[in-house]
Amino acid sequence: MVPKAIIFIHLLAATIWTGGHLILALGILPRALKKNDFSIIAQFEERYEKIGIPSLLILVVTGIYMATVYAPSFFDLDLGDHYTRHIALKLMLLLITIGLAIHARFFLIPKEKLQPLAWHIIGVTITAVLFVLVGFSARSGRIL
Repeated sequence: MVPKAIIFIHLLAATIWTGGHLILALGILPRALKKNDFSIIAQFEERYEKIGIPSLLILVVTGIYMATVYAPSFFDLDLGDHYTRHIALKLMLLLITIGLAIHARFFLIPKEKLQPLAWHIIGVTITAVLFVLVGFSARSGRIL
């Protein structure tokens, strides 16, 4: 059984990660695109990264801990198992997030490419919402 404090910390970090990206995608990005001003995104990212990146790290650490409790035989890769399937989905979403972040950080942000970065922001935001959906499905029943 996972201590409720770990679940709460995981949920709080997910709220920060997903909420921040929803604010970015729905509130900040449209203004930056309308004004064609990359600095609007850069200013938000500069402030958000101070809590966003630690939140992502907390999600990874607490997620790994919960995975070892809920699916101790995860590496048997029995996708018929409810938790193993959800953990595999979350790992795929994490790899997508990391891939988008690396590409943005090293190829788009230094060149201030706003339009391609907008697609990355939308992609990471959708991925963050999918993280929440998969987590909800794992805890509440077989949605996925």
